[in-house]
Amino acid sequence: MLSDLPPIPDGYSPVPPGKLATIVTCLEMLEKPPRKAVRPVERPMLVERWEKPPLDEYRALFRAIGEDWLWFSRLVMPEEELRGKLDHPLVENYLLRDGKRAIGLAELDFRVGGECELGLFGLTPDATGQGGGRFLMSRMIARAWSRPITRFWLHTCTFDSPQALGFYKRSGFRPYALMVEIAEDPRLSGHLPRTAAAHIPLAVEAARVVPTNLVG
Repeated sequence: MLSDLPPIPDGYSPVPPGKLATIVTCLEMLEKPPRKAVRPVERPMLVERWEKPPLDEYRALFRAIGEDWLWFSRLVMPEEELRGKLDHPLVENYLLRDGKRAIGLAELDFRVGGECELGLFGLTPDATGQGGGRFLMSRMIARAWSRPITRFWLHTCTFDSPQALGFYKRSGFRPYALMVEIAEDPRLSGHLPRTAAAHIPLAVEAARVVPTNLVG
């Protein structure tokens, strides 16, 4: 239970060297929402199931979508663990395609009985703002609620696109918890280039400029 967790003290707390901190918002949908009309996409797109994707292709698309937002979870995950997740019969991966080109990726995880987690959702930078996100989300909502679930949930964080939280809320998800995530900076380990997510200071750079007299 979240209420059983020790409280985080008010004020500023130092982040260990080499680490990053982000605020995570958890959102959920507890019933299937009314079907909404989806505005036409600007060019033909389709959503298709991606079964047992090759790891190199999967990670390349994951990186293409998430590098600007510091996505790293599937890059640091051991290959055996990632392979097991991708091949699990209760984990479904979907591609958004623009012709033959993959421009979006979504993951539905049904491994917990009675619920579904939207484990991944994103589009490549050149595909945003053209209706593809809404097109893909409408199909993920329909697919998730085609199974006997009572909860569809996801999380986003302050490293993600500033539009992400509003998009999820407009899709019918409602925030239910806030968390702080501490993680190694993947740019320091080489999992992402140091030029990735330029809006987020490198952990080593941030550590050099910690002020000594912070005032709220």
